[in-house]
Amino acid sequence: MKKQPDISAPKAAVLGLQHLLAMYSGAVLVPILIGASLHFTTEQMTYLVSIDIFMCGVATALQIFANRFFGIGLPVVLGCAVQAVAPLIMIGQKFDFQTMYGAIIAAGLFVFLISGTFAKLRRFFPPLVTGTLITVIGLSLIPVAFQNLGGGDTAAKSFGSMANLGVGAFTVLLILAFNVWGRGFVRSIAILIGLIAGTVLAGFMGMVSFQPVLEASWFHVPTPFYFGVPHFEWSSIVTMILISLVSMVESTGVFFALGDVVGQRIEADDLKRGYRAEGLAVLLGGIFNTFPYTTFSQNVGLVQLSGIKTRKPVVFSAIFLVLLGLLPKVGALATIIPAPVLGGAMLVMFGMVAVQGVRMLQQVDFHNDKNLLVAAISIGLGLGVTVQPDIVQFLPKTAQLLFSSGILMASISAVGLNVLFNAKHAQPDLDIKDGLNEKD
Repeated sequence: MKKQPDISAPKAAVLGLQHLLAMYSGAVLVPILIGASLHFTTEQMTYLVSIDIFMCGVATALQIFANRFFGIGLPVVLGCAVQAVAPLIMIGQKFDFQTMYGAIIAAGLFVFLISGTFAKLRRFFPPLVTGTLITVIGLSLIPVAFQNLGGGDTAAKSFGSMANLGVGAFTVLLILAFNVWGRGFVRSIAILIGLIAGTVLAGFMGMVSFQPVLEASWFHVPTPFYFGVPHFEWSSIVTMILISLVSMVESTGVFFALGDVVGQRIEADDLKRGYRAEGLAVLLGGIFNTFPYTTFSQNVGLVQLSGIKTRKPVVFSAIFLVLLGLLPKVGALATIIPAPVLGGAMLVMFGMVAVQGVRMLQQVDFHNDKNLLVAAISIGLGLGVTVQPDIVQFLPKTAQLLFSSGILMASISAVGLNVLFNAKHAQPDLDIKDGLNEKD
């Protein structure tokens, strides 16, 4: 791997802010959705969003400050697992908050304990499988980008309005312009420039509200077991363990994708430490009454796009997240970015994730029809379920939660078909070359 040149602290801080803004909306979306569905009070919602941001920083720190016990040491950013939203709402509605957090704690402990065993399954993730999985992750996120691009709420009368599309298009074009004609550091913060400029334009058009900032408090102290002593109920625990396995599969793909981007070979021991860090993050999430945490795939596209592949910017991002979690009024500033602006940035980043998967698939011998079928069927299943999740509506509730995940469907298909067709033929590992993805 070609050694990355060091960057100054101020530049790393700006790049860290870019990472933060890229993941911020996804991070706060989970507590907002769950809190609204379970009818949390305003005070409870304030705590939920603030402590969620704080724990995103802690979870990210657990991964990037690698040691012999936990942490993968890649430039990864962690946030709330979106796939956990539906099951947590179901548990909260059927039981109570304490049961929901008891299930999260148990799931975090499970992930930590099985990390070594799960890491040994690395041989089931050759370039054929990981490339397919990363492609599906990127493509399945594009509808989320388009929903934001249209305004966020598909039921709103203004969804898809010329104002929304115009602001989103302006953001995309600005990001493209700075990536094509920008140089050096300016080029590496193209996403951040697009987000800020897009928000300024939206502000002139009356699309920005400072109400969240005015309503937020100045300081907040994280409190363990804020909603009471956790309850442990077996069906809720099993549900969250299954969801955690889905997150681990997704994280596996992200780890390999980032390893490919930065030119680092990912070994079983790296995966074990990465899973352990996520297990600790989920465990702490349950203790501090937030939610499960997982590696955010959108930041893979940001690392690729910026060309800055060191961990230094993500260290600043983790610090900023912790501070924002302690200072809700400051943290609320990031929530004023309009959905169309975020959608424009997401479109670029999620597209980059998908292309990264395609690049990994270039290492696969597609003259072999079996490999072609593995990729074709798995991508088809993953995108099909993503576009039409109601196709599994007659399955049992728990099965619906699992099989409505395009990422899980693509994973099961790719791993299963690869074992079926290629079990007798060893496949090459990822070919990481020096400077594989160096920027010009």
